[in-house]
Amino acid sequence: MKDISDKRVNISLDNPSITFDKNKCDECSICKNICKFNVGVYGFSKDDYPCINCGSCTLACPNKCLSEKDETDKLEEYLHSNKVIVMQTAPAVRVSLGEEFGIKLGTNVEGKMITALRTIGADYVFDTTFGADLTVMEEASELVNRIKTSKNLPMFTSCCPSWVKFCEMFYPEYLDNLSTCKSPISMMGSVINNYFCKINNLKREDVISIVIVPCTSKKMEILKYNDIDLAITTRYLFWWTAQDRRKKEKINLAKLKNSSYNSLLGKGSSGGIIFGTSGGVMEATLREVYHILYKRYPKGRLLNFKSIRGTSNVKEAVVKINGTNIKVAIINGTGDARKVIEKIKNKEVYYDFIEVMTCEGGCISGGGQPRVFPLNKNLKNKRMNALYKSDKRMKIRCASMNPDIKDIYDNFFGEVGSDISLKYLHTKHRNEE
Repeated sequence: MKDISDKRVNISLDNPSITFDKNKCDECSICKNICKFNVGVYGFSKDDYPCINCGSCTLACPNKCLSEKDETDKLEEYLHSNKVIVMQTAPAVRVSLGEEFGIKLGTNVEGKMITALRTIGADYVFDTTFGADLTVMEEASELVNRIKTSKNLPMFTSCCPSWVKFCEMFYPEYLDNLSTCKSPISMMGSVINNYFCKINNLKREDVISIVIVPCTSKKMEILKYNDIDLAITTRYLFWWTAQDRRKKEKINLAKLKNSSYNSLLGKGSSGGIIFGTSGGVMEATLREVYHILYKRYPKGRLLNFKSIRGTSNVKEAVVKINGTNIKVAIINGTGDARKVIEKIKNKEVYYDFIEVMTCEGGCISGGGQPRVFPLNKNLKNKRMNALYKSDKRMKIRCASMNPDIKDIYDNFFGEVGSDISLKYLHTKHRNEE
């Protein structure tokens, strides 16, 4: 018998990302309204359980009856195995995890987070910003080629799995407009399995690959490619580290010493770091487009592209690079994506390149982040500014400046867009209408 209500979101029992506890629910309709107006899913589908797995409802639910899927047993099994534990951390986690431990809002706890992961059992800890740099390399080249040939424009970003699913469900006629790039975590998962393992003489079955993420939809995404074994949200990481079952003691993040990511796949550019915020993917990609078209790296405005930063629902800009005008838009929530796509269909607006993030503010406001509702502008800005602060102080601010990126193309992929990179870094989108 179906348990369907018109006062709340309806979560199916086989949802890979989100669980629902009916006993805690008073049907306040907050989750429904978030899903309908912010996410743009509830009420737009004939499916009884429409869901793009974003987890926005889990942040909004006042009774905590909606939460990420609990995979404690799987994590315990992995950490107690004799296999090599490899973890990667998404950019947005480092500027929100500290909040759970009472650390000042907007504090970047990267070094302490790495130490915590090693304490609970990680043998290697990598930064997903390396995967973001790979995304930029491939996506910037893809955009330049599309603009030159005037094919499949506007090009939409494909980093956010909930947005990709939204497009697959509601706008399959625009699937060819999506970038074919996998998300940074999936690129990293593929690189770990096919490059890192090769370098270290390991077999895929000898490795447990775990990703620490700010959103619940990554639990859905990793089922597509089978490169990553487990996705853990920021909230869940706090719960786990705060009561480490193996050591029978709590870990206080604030008291941990800083440590660094492992080498080989540990270094990312600052452009990869700002992937964690709305407009970050766009800004990082445009920096590389500039490099491709001008054969030099940008300075000034394109390194601090303030017109596409911030928390506005839709941000627009026209970027002139070497005589080419590129009209871009940054969409802050799939609810607004629906409005913009309808305008595109009616030829009311034109864009060359569009970034879409399901969560308002980007990954810093992901559905797996600390429960703060409503996510006010001040909190979003503190998390955003922490990422931009890291971007500003780093010397390597563009993907192709990263020496580790140069090495992996020289030693493994060959060229951007090569057959090997297409095999491991790109994907095909499917009609889920």
